[in-house]
Amino acid sequence: MKKVMFISSTGGHLSELLQLEPLFTEYNSYLVTEKTKSTVGLKEKYQDRTFFLKYGTKSHLISYVFIFLFNILKSLVLMLKIRPDVVVTTGTHTAVPMCYIAKLFRRKVIFIETFANSKTRTKAGEMVYPIADVFIVQWEYMLELYPKAVYGGWIY
Repeated sequence: MKKVMFISSTGGHLSELLQLEPLFTEYNSYLVTEKTKSTVGLKEKYQDRTFFLKYGTKSHLISYVFIFLFNILKSLVLMLKIRPDVVVTTGTHTAVPMCYIAKLFRRKVIFIETFANSKTRTKAGEMVYPIADVFIVQWEYMLELYPKAVYGGWIY
């Protein structure tokens, strides 16, 4: 059975990712997100298949830089520990390093551009688009911005 890592930041990105929950049982699945008050319950639900990165916000730039570097190192450790065949993400900054690490390990990367952006690219999307094996958009219009993308429709 293929190992699939589902990774995203908290908030709306995680809400979108959790819409893919029916896929969790079809694969040997792992969930990675940032640890916050709203996400700690995921550990209870998914148990030893849930991993947390440190939560950081760009509004606190100095501490964010250190948190981001820590999360890159932890992402590398998680890649070595889990060794997923595929990384699936809805973004954002938490997931970008993992996508690049996955490519270094010759793993497949599936990026789902957020539903929230219907007319503009996201920074995470711009960064992962060149390396994604499958890049999915939820709005047809986004195919103009990401010509090699696949229109997948809404996750919700």
